[in-house]
Amino acid sequence: MKKAVDKLTAGEAAKELERLASEIAGHDRRYHGEDAPTISDADYDALKRRNDAIEQRFPLLVRADSPSHRVGSRPSEKFAKVVHAKPMLSLDNDFTDEDVVDFAARIRRFLGMKEDDEVVFTAEPKIDGLSASLRYEKGVFVQGATRGDGAEGEDITANLRTIKDVPLRLHGKVPEVMEVRGEVYMTHKDFEALNKRLEKEGRQLYVNPRNTAAGSVRQLDPSITAARPMHFFAYTWGEASKLPADTQWGMLEAFKHWGFKVNPLVRRAKTTDELLEFYRDIEARRARLGYDIDGVVYKVDRLDLQERLGFVSRSPRWATAHKFPAEQAETVLLDIDIQVGRTGKLAPVAKLKPVTVGGVVVQNATLHNEDEIARKDVRIGDTVVIQRAGDVIPQIVRVVEEKRPRGAKPYQFPHECPVCRSHAVREVDEKTGKEDVDRRCTGGLICPAQAVERLRHFVSRDAFDIEGFGGTYIETLHEAGLLKEPADIFALPRKQTQLAKVLAEKRAEQSAERRAREGKDAVEARSKKKDEGEGKLVENLVAAIERRRKIGLDRFINALGIRHVGDTTARLLARNFHAIGAFVEAMESDDANEQLSAIGGIGDVVAEAIKDFFDEKHNRKALDRLLKEVEVQEVAAPKTSGSPVVGKTVVFTGTLEKMTRQEAKARAEALGAKVAGSVSKKTDLVVAGPGAGSKLAEAAKHGVEVIDEDGWLKLIGG
Repeated sequence: MKKAVDKLTAGEAAKELERLASEIAGHDRRYHGEDAPTISDADYDALKRRNDAIEQRFPLLVRADSPSHRVGSRPSEKFAKVVHAKPMLSLDNDFTDEDVVDFAARIRRFLGMKEDDEVVFTAEPKIDGLSASLRYEKGVFVQGATRGDGAEGEDITANLRTIKDVPLRLHGKVPEVMEVRGEVYMTHKDFEALNKRLEKEGRQLYVNPRNTAAGSVRQLDPSITAARPMHFFAYTWGEASKLPADTQWGMLEAFKHWGFKVNPLVRRAKTTDELLEFYRDIEARRARLGYDIDGVVYKVDRLDLQERLGFVSRSPRWATAHKFPAEQAETVLLDIDIQVGRTGKLAPVAKLKPVTVGGVVVQNATLHNEDEIARKDVRIGDTVVIQRAGDVIPQIVRVVEEKRPRGAKPYQFPHECPVCRSHAVREVDEKTGKEDVDRRCTGGLICPAQAVERLRHFVSRDAFDIEGFGGTYIETLHEAGLLKEPADIFALPRKQTQLAKVLAEKRAEQSAERRAREGKDAVEARSKKKDEGEGKLVENLVAAIERRRKIGLDRFINALGIRHVGDTTARLLARNFHAIGAFVEAMESDDANEQLSAIGGIGDVVAEAIKDFFDEKHNRKALDRLLKEVEVQEVAAPKTSGSPVVGKTVVFTGTLEKMTRQEAKARAEALGAKVAGSVSKKTDLVVAGPGAGSKLAEAAKHGVEVIDEDGWLKLIGG
């Protein structure tokens, strides 16, 4: 059972934030990068809300890889990359009327407004499709990109050109450079027609319009996109040499004038009552719209206020998404499958009798951990209520106890690993004495499940990204003894004969199994074709490995699979140490923990995990063997872009008269400064307003420079 946020100790909060960061990052990757989500929107949103609530209560525990810093996932390597001139960020979510009221109140507080001061909003349906950015130069469409990870997306220009709603040349007078952003989507009518055509052709049907739209736009062959009826609604912008309006509403009018489709249901609202009235109206009309939406988006209308409000990590302060409630259905729990992850975590997965919820057939659900199973008293054979709010795997809301079959027994969570039979234990936090929510296999390197999962992570998109080196190859080569650790991957080109033999034996085994199922003639016909390409397959695999002998430091660190270290933390480490030699040397020094803790965004839990990794002799030996096979490229020191406060630690004290404290902090952080709450010898600058107290004495004690608010504004250029 999850502990209430207000009951968590600091130690428990740190562990919970660690778990949430890891779990949410995995869901982000599957949803944004692979178009293959594995939990419902409602379940995902619940994870994000819990993470945000813990961070608000324990701001000093916010992790470098916190989900509040992340958007999307890395773009696919099969497309060229596009670096967004302005990041494509996502929105925070609201779920209740009270959340919306609080959203409007936060805006007024940040801007220093009174409760009765008018703030105008725009409200529009939230389209459930694929976000895209369209770049126009002198009115001509020159480039289109996906969101990707928010900073870098995939170049899908050729595919977007095939969509009739995307103008290739804008009408009228347009800025020299204009990036128009919006959503690619498919209507229900077009989706049904496409599936009917596929059914007649005997091909696999698509699950829902959102995934179909995303998959269609991310095709390597633009003719496939062209054959599928896609649409585009414009609703925001990225880089612009000049804006044609000073309000959100005015920008939408400009989009329409230039030739874009803008959702005709967009409205202006002056009060939260009007916003909520619009939400209820759209929710009532949702089923008749003809395309999928999953909520309503509210935005502050005036662009100067948007500019002042700025952003919080991954999302704008001036906008939010008011999500619709989840859809529910009843089904039967057939079994509980225990899966072992690369960190040894035993993850229970509910196997459900297939049921259609909102037009999607679902048959799996995550059960999180044994406490969750016990809290809901979920038993095999139970009838359960499941819910989803967008995609694939739902959550189990509750058990329908009156339908429980006789003799159903409480589920006993295994205390040993189902793969290697080693003990599975729940770690105990030494500081709090509390058990971890997850049970983990103690088999470590002897556990095949962990070894295979570690290697899968090593070759995955966010790490070495070895094309074509999938899970089947890893399992086959691991079973054959050719692949036990990462360095073994780069030894495979020197063992091509053995590699070809193992893969051929695996293919023969699979053919025998298919022959038993399908018959001799059908299998032999396919086998003949595969025989002809067997040599080419090995050749391609070896070539893919050779192409990855050079890798950036951040991806290399992420590939090591250090617990608590994801791609965000890996980038943080890479920017700090710049070279693999410096990183390894620092981690082997006596003050390794001190060096790690000095890096903003890396807390004690992460620092300890990194140090533990390097303290293990077998890890260091494996790392040394790997470094003999690959070249790790250095990361250049970040450019300051002329900011006078980049890298400095700033403390604000007293009353600020020309901006709110929140706004001042946001401006400082945007310029590369770190804002601290107290003065120490590490403080570089104190900005003091009227009423400043003990912090001035601390500044004098440590010899820290003190300036007033006007001096601060002059320093940062207004």
